[in-house]
Amino acid sequence: MRRRSIAATIAVSDEPERQLKRTLGAWDLVVLGISVVIGAGIFSKAAQVSATQTGPSVVISFVIAGIVCALAALCYAEFASYMPVAGSAYTFSYASMGELLAWIIGWDLILEMFFAASVVAKAWGLYFDNFLNVFGLGGVDADGVPSGIHNTVQLGGVSFDWGTAVLIAVLAVLLAAGTKLSTRVTGVLTAIKVAIVLLIIVVGFAFFSASNLSPFVPSPESFGESTTHGTTMTQTLFSWMAGAELSVGGVMGILAGAGTVFFAFIGFDVVATAAEETKNPRRNVPRGILGGLAICTGLYIAVSIALSGMATPQQLRDATPDGGASATIITAFQLQENAPTWATQVITVGILVGLTTVVMVLMLGLTRIVFAMSRDGLLPRGMSKTSEKRGTPVTIQVGTAVLLVIVTCFFSVDVLGNMVNIGTLSAFVLVSFGIPILRRRQLKAGGGEARADHFKVPWSPVLPIVSGVLCLWLMLQLDVETWLRFLVWLALGFAIYFLYGYRSSQLGKNPDQLAADYREALQTAVGVDDDTPRASRR
Repeated sequence: MRRRSIAATIAVSDEPERQLKRTLGAWDLVVLGISVVIGAGIFSKAAQVSATQTGPSVVISFVIAGIVCALAALCYAEFASYMPVAGSAYTFSYASMGELLAWIIGWDLILEMFFAASVVAKAWGLYFDNFLNVFGLGGVDADGVPSGIHNTVQLGGVSFDWGTAVLIAVLAVLLAAGTKLSTRVTGVLTAIKVAIVLLIIVVGFAFFSASNLSPFVPSPESFGESTTHGTTMTQTLFSWMAGAELSVGGVMGILAGAGTVFFAFIGFDVVATAAEETKNPRRNVPRGILGGLAICTGLYIAVSIALSGMATPQQLRDATPDGGASATIITAFQLQENAPTWATQVITVGILVGLTTVVMVLMLGLTRIVFAMSRDGLLPRGMSKTSEKRGTPVTIQVGTAVLLVIVTCFFSVDVLGNMVNIGTLSAFVLVSFGIPILRRRQLKAGGGEARADHFKVPWSPVLPIVSGVLCLWLMLQLDVETWLRFLVWLALGFAIYFLYGYRSSQLGKNPDQLAADYREALQTAVGVDDDTPRASRR
């Protein structure tokens, strides 16, 4: 339960060989937030959840997920304002709840970022094939044999996604070259992506039919036998505990849908991981987090309304071979008799561009989490050295890129989407509950009221507690199989911590040095030194 002070946390970020450069402004962070959030979710999750769980009430599922994310975003913003250091929820938990919980959160964030990047990169490969087919560069011949260019090739009987590997390699080079450069590239791609999303909304409403919104909340029976009855492993944990059989349609479907579409919001917390690379972070990080999330939520609601007006859940299920599980916004456009042929091409380009920025920012967040844990000694400390010229952790960047290529390009990771959700939500829970603890520690330390430029969550501790409870609720809406996988991941994390991290922790090895760092940082903050009379210091 050893904890590090806020001042010492900030002081650690000044270590010359392990220091990141502050190059980002508020707008850069807003772009990061939009670029990582708007991706596969906006094009696929709305259609998939509408077809299999909620019907038109998928809009409510998005609103619920957006509200939960907004509350958690407020808590992230306050922590980042006090501690503008790399590591996001991991760093925040280290200062508020101690090393063990910080390790758990860091381990969960690695789960979130790594598997989210893997799942999205895998989806990028599938849409890359779709892109090649749409523009006549790929496809199959009359006998069903693949012809032209394809993302997947066979290497000695093993399937390898070469296009995805090239994508990950290029993004790793951009990130290693400097955060500012990669942010500029992301900004251009994000502008293209948002323009295409707005075009989708406009064209979608041209085919809008209000009759498709009725019934707005379909009954469970309307989804059919295949979707209303599943095994124990595919039930939500809440349904299993409550003894309920159905988790589709009605109120239960909306709540389960909120847990599923939460994947579409994954990544906004990555903005907090860039706090150490942000100019004036106390002002810019809260603006970046909240501004990006607000824009994304508005776009999600507009897309889900347009989709619901274009096609009914039954039409989406009939148009896909798996009963709606693979339905996308493209499916809804293909159901329209007079839809322009260019719509599919534009959407395909938009999806490909959107997924590219998502993978890039997730890779950024992943490396910053590993960097912070390595700098603290919980992971091998040698990895945390930064490039003197670029100010980026090149070793970690290359290592994570290699692992992503191995996992993503050789294996199927589609089933791990909900693992990303549960890892993210567990981090949100501890960040939310950590705000009252942070406030109490500040008061006990004599910190009094926060500085005027610190962001503060309104109505604390009520709002942070509500945020934590709602995140727990969404976790209960995930299936039993996901929870079992999550417990295995936690067990692996505990084993690594007690076998390595506990003994190698910088806080455990050098408590005196950290105390000195804290004293120096405090003296600098209030303008005193060791020769200042006690009365003046007080």
